[in-house]
Amino acid sequence: MGLLRRIARARLAGRVLRRLRRAGVRDARYHSGPFEVRFTAPGDDEPTILPLAPLLGRRKALDDLVAGLLRVPPGWAGAAPLLRPVLRGAAPGAPLRRPVLPFLSEFVVVDQPDTMTYVTAAQATAWKIPADDVFATARANLTGAVLHGVADGPVVVRFVDDGNAYWTSHLLLQGWLDRLSAQVGGAPVAFAPERGTLLVTADDSPLLAALFAEAETIFVTSPHPLSPMAYRSDDNGCTVPYTAPPAHPLHQTVRRAERLLAMHEYHQQPPDPSLPFAALHLLGDASEGWRTRAVWPENTPTLLPEADEVQAGDRTLHWHTLAPHLTPTTHTPPRWLATSWPP
Repeated sequence: MGLLRRIARARLAGRVLRRLRRAGVRDARYHSGPFEVRFTAPGDDEPTILPLAPLLGRRKALDDLVAGLLRVPPGWAGAAPLLRPVLRGAAPGAPLRRPVLPFLSEFVVVDQPDTMTYVTAAQATAWKIPADDVFATARANLTGAVLHGVADGPVVVRFVDDGNAYWTSHLLLQGWLDRLSAQVGGAPVAFAPERGTLLVTADDSPLLAALFAEAETIFVTSPHPLSPMAYRSDDNGCTVPYTAPPAHPLHQTVRRAERLLAMHEYHQQPPDPSLPFAALHLLGDASEGWRTRAVWPENTPTLLPEADEVQAGDRTLHWHTLAPHLTPTTHTPPRWLATSWPP
């Protein structure tokens, strides 16, 4: 291969890599032998292989092809009407996100007929649009569904998504959940056990306990679990976790759901190559109470998940006892650096 051709190939690969990295793709790599670039798009689990030979000398085709692969319109005017908010735990890559509920964050996707693509912070920068405006636009595009009728007894309203309704995303709309009061016969309590299912009943409904059990079953068996917890509206119409005080009959049920979600999200967390992760376990039962325990087996630096208690060797320590000895890190979900067992 001639020198000029090698230079042209390297320049093309460099342009592709820069274009992908501006869009928030962090793992793009050039492979000179097969003359291709390999990368994983934000939100995708499987890598994409992009052959470069057809793009030699075709700069316009390059921009169009990369935009098509990422499925994100390059301009804000084209992208804005397609944006939708989604509620998720973790997502591969580096999508634009902001925490909204315990262990759950709000993301923004580009909604197209056959694909749903996460928007990255780099993409928002390329659009020259502040992140808050991207989130606001996505929420504004989700017109809250309106239900009619009045409940005449205990009822569960079931929203099952066909891929286009974004039912669980409705929990992000201020005031939307409150508007279901008449349909469920009281202050609404919602469950989003998987991405495509939203269940709503009244806070004083005799069906509420059974709905916790149903939500947990869906959560642990679904290929796309979201949360086994229950949610309600606060005084401002914002969705917050449903709580039950110690004397409430559902107190331990609520504790179990909270801890199941924590365990799931910590289990999904990508490992840190520099330090080991302590495992998180669920202990107890409905009578004695539910609690989480992080296991720190060796007296070496470890990243601990937040837990009710920590087993350090043959001792079990309450979190509030151990917390003064820990250093917060930047992990999501949060972890704390523990350097050695406390005396």
